[in-house]
Amino acid sequence: MERIVIPAEDGSGLNAMLSEHFGRAPYFIVVDLDENDNILNVQAVPNTGEHFGGMGRPADNILRLRPNAVITYGMGPRALSIFQNARVAVLRANANTVRDVVEAYKRDALEELTEGCHHARHR
Repeated sequence: MERIVIPAEDGSGLNAMLSEHFGRAPYFIVVDLDENDNILNVQAVPNTGEHFGGMGRPADNILRLRPNAVITYGMGPRALSIFQNARVAVLRANANTVRDVVEAYKRDALEELTEGCHHARHR
């Protein structure tokens, strides 16, 4: 099984629009795929990180979900480093909906995100 986490603007699952930036996403959509890339489960998890009045950094909170990959438009260098050190693939989103980026993931059509956004903490 593979688990993908995608930052989203709302909790509408596969139909959710991607959030512009990882740490400021109101929700994270968790998608589980079986060995044949069939979707087993889709779950919306609210962002309870420090940006939303909760505790902890979003990257640390997401690691508790044990993802294999995170798909996002961008994230700060600290979050990127946390995922890289945990050996979680960070891939650049190339579509607007969770459904579309999951399909791109299944086709191996996403590029690795290799550099964090330095302006992220100033938003």
